Amino acid sequence: MPHARLPDLSFGGIVFMTAAHTTSAEPHPLLSVRNLRKYFPVRSDRVMGPRLLVQAVDDVSFTINAGETLGIVGESGCGKSTTARLLMHLIAPDAGEVWLAGRRLGDPGGFTLRELRRNMQMVFQDSYASLNPRLSVQDSIAFGPRSHGVPKQKTIDKARELLALVGLDPNQFGRRYPHELSGGQRQRVNIARALALDPILVILDEAVSALDKSIEAQVLNLLMDLKHDLGLTYLFISHDLNVVQYVSDYVLVMYLGKVVELGSVDDMYHRPRHPYTQALLASRPSMDPDIKLEQPPLIGDPPNPINPPPGCRFRTRCAFAEGVCEKVEPALTICNAATAHAVACHMHIAGAGHSRSV
Repeated sequence: MPHARLPDLSFGGIVFMTAAHTTSAEPHPLLSVRNLRKYFPVRSDRVMGPRLLVQAVDDVSFTINAGETLGIVGESGCGKSTTARLLMHLIAPDAGEVWLAGRRLGDPGGFTLRELRRNMQMVFQDSYASLNPRLSVQDSIAFGPRSHGVPKQKTIDKARELLALVGLDPNQFGRRYPHELSGGQRQRVNIARALALDPILVILDEAVSALDKSIEAQVLNLLMDLKHDLGLTYLFISHDLNVVQYVSDYVLVMYLGKVVELGSVDDMYHRPRHPYTQALLASRPSMDPDIKLEQPPLIGDPPNPINPPPGCRFRTRCAFAEGVCEKVEPALTICNAATAHAVACHMHIAGAGHSRSV
């Protein structure tokens, strides 16, 4: 999918290295997530009674093909970042399967945890907290390859190449420490560090949300160029719908730990089906001063994730909720076979019992 570049407000160009990967056709999705689930126990003063659990991620499934970008959006607390940490196995899932390049973690002949993390890397939101303050920039980038047995000098050479790749002069920035860099420079270092092991999938968890808009545009353009030059595949998590539209090929919408809609970026932004997706898109501020919202597109807060409502979890805030929404949880159902657009809403499930069902 072609993307127009965002205005680059930097002074001077960025030199990119030779591509490290090619986007060859894959007989299976690069990443396949099946029925992923994570419940967090809540400490309680009650000795007796049911155990309280926060249903952070509940039965999440999706796939990503090689060379694509899947954007994940939703309100704070919907499970976006928890999903990313489950994929990286920074926290252990309660249930579900993660397949990378047709291999599953722990299977005979599948990925070991060490191999999984070598092939799947993550860029975090907080650019400062994710870097070791006692390591110089080039040592931080070199740390990953060195821990996998690469000779020290080769790791330093690789780190300097990657600094140049992300637009930082290695002679100027290589020996600096994180506190000597700006937020945008630190995030470029984090991107370089994520690329040090030549991963096939990069997870970007709110990677540009802490940057001001001019720097955000530069980093987004850098990510798009790296994707093209290195044949990368991205899982891009953000609350900024405009940024997700710019970088993504497909978009997944989460609400209270559930996937409520999944489709191509064109379908999701021009033909949204789920009322929650429609409300999210309607909440974007318009550049036209004559277009003003007189009523909020969505009112109320999400229900308590410890005890979510039965049936459709969005029904407590939905203007179209009916009796079936309270009784039956809607399954994620294909509503457009040509584009594989799927939605979890009784209004788009034939014979569901909703007055607006197709």
